[in-house]
Amino acid sequence: MLDFIYYPVSFILWCWHWVFGQIFGEANAVSWILAIIFLTFTVRGIMFKPFVNQVRSMKKMQDFAPEMKKVQKKYANDRQRQAMEMQKLQKEHGVNPLGSCLPMLLQIPVFIGLNHVLRMFTINPVHPGQPKTENYFFSQSGVESYINAKLFGVNLGDAIYTGVDMVSGGNAPTGFHWHVAPVAIPLMIVASIATHLTARHSVQRQNPESATPQTAMMNKLTMYIFPFGVLIFGALFPIGLLIYWLANNGWTLMQQRLVYTKIDKEEEARKEAEKEKRANLGPKPGQKPTAPRPGQKPVQQKRNKQSSGGQVKKAGSPHGFAQTASSTAEKKDDKNASAEPSTNGSKENGADTPGLIADSTKKSGRKRR
Repeated sequence: MLDFIYYPVSFILWCWHWVFGQIFGEANAVSWILAIIFLTFTVRGIMFKPFVNQVRSMKKMQDFAPEMKKVQKKYANDRQRQAMEMQKLQKEHGVNPLGSCLPMLLQIPVFIGLNHVLRMFTINPVHPGQPKTENYFFSQSGVESYINAKLFGVNLGDAIYTGVDMVSGGNAPTGFHWHVAPVAIPLMIVASIATHLTARHSVQRQNPESATPQTAMMNKLTMYIFPFGVLIFGALFPIGLLIYWLANNGWTLMQQRLVYTKIDKEEEARKEAEKEKRANLGPKPGQKPTAPRPGQKPVQQKRNKQSSGGQVKKAGSPHGFAQTASSTAEKKDDKNASAEPSTNGSKENGADTPGLIADSTKKSGRKRR
């Protein structure tokens, strides 16, 4: 019924077992353990991009969590309107709530498929009493190499308790197998601790302002209930599936650390860019901002720099000699103009009477310079 899951899982497992079988031997348990671990890495590598999108989606949801709370408070009595406004808000921020669940949903078929493939190595033969000739993508030689591979005398498909139809598929005989416990129990404990560490590392990234009763309950489930469930229900899982669980949590811890570090650096770079942009738009230190009058365009005036001797240098002049000479000549002309007869001044005023300007300056008490 689920062959579309079992065949791809068995094919990836077959490829990695062939690679490590060339090094350690096909019937060596190390080859099978490494094949299961790299099956996990292959699947998680395929889901790396959805995981990054999940982290970014969660970050965005935490950023506009206050807006979501306002919507929930505003439409507390109208659930339908509240759902519509929440969807509108998520669309505006480009957040897909299903994106955060996609990596976990993709791991469930792999977990089911690997559990079934490992158990089918030793149970449900085609003809009772005869050896099994194939197991999905594995031939009879692959089946025999798996059966002969023992980890401390325990087959990778054995579990402490078998017989639960939901886990074993209804093909395993009911009963306890206590010889599996010395190998399975340490793996169960380590898998439980790894599950707790993975959940805690993810919870620590959450924004306290975005905390809700629902998220608080989910955090408790992932940090305490799920690890406890692995410790208890791990007795139903075969050894190979516990190894998969450990490899999966180890990959998750490494992936979270790398992705979170990258996103933190991007966030810091974005904040620095915004800070620098605001600093460039604002006035410089020590400069008073001058606001233009209404309807007036701001004009930037060029100021001439004065030399140490009071000489004026115009922009674009490499030396101040020519400018200084011209300014000295202008001063001399002004003095000569003041020493000339006042007839020029009277002519400029339109009167022919000599000394009109001199008389006027005397009367007013001002001197022309």
